[in-house]
Amino acid sequence: MASSIDLNSSTCTARFIEARFRKKRNPKRAKLLSSFFKTGPGQYGEGDVFLGLSVPQIRAELRVFSKTSLTEIENLLHSPYHEVRLFALLLWVHQFTAKDAPSSVKRLIFRKYLQNIRFINNWDLVDLSAPHIVGGWLFGKNHECLYRMARSRHLWTRRVAVLATFYFIRQNEFVDTFKISKMLLDDEEDLMHKAVGWMLREVSKRDFAQAEAFIRQHGKRMPRTMLRYAIERFPEKLRKHYLMVTRSI
Repeated sequence: MASSIDLNSSTCTARFIEARFRKKRNPKRAKLLSSFFKTGPGQYGEGDVFLGLSVPQIRAELRVFSKTSLTEIENLLHSPYHEVRLFALLLWVHQFTAKDAPSSVKRLIFRKYLQNIRFINNWDLVDLSAPHIVGGWLFGKNHECLYRMARSRHLWTRRVAVLATFYFIRQNEFVDTFKISKMLLDDEEDLMHKAVGWMLREVSKRDFAQAEAFIRQHGKRMPRTMLRYAIERFPEKLRKHYLMVTRSI
């Protein structure tokens, strides 16, 4: 059992943890995950390698390795294996959100996150970490870095920018979500259409009037996928109305 491991400096290293994950590999599931996360040539996850572990399997290891150092977690994030990188991010989230986490540790995790953003290279890696770490750190502070990230040519950096605002949304603050969504209305990536639409849908759950006002003003510019995600919780009559008057891509 995971809890039976005798933790010491040699077991909380990236090398030890990655080896432990490799022993659990499931080739059949790995093949399915490689297809699901679009790892083929020219696809958004091109070249990513999967071991075939489930998210519950990965999360179970958090109890075992929760005290892993930030440096070793950073080394884990450099792993070629998708699940190991996800585990690294979940460890950072776990340490960042701990009730007794000092501000100095949170700041360092935030900085390391942005410094290693090239390794946070698929939508699940972004979605499970950016709201907690990037949004969690920036809440109540200057958000200018999010706007720089939203203008990035790097897909995952842009997704981090909009997903970070999920933390703000949960605090009933929507200004940054609307501003960044407006910046991304003409984004060419379907994964960004989904991300922006999702965040706008989350706003609509909390303040329908503000969400509809944004759709009313900008809906005609929205790609179809973005719009469908954004108005998913709208009354049927309104959904049909906005789908009729917006562009069809």
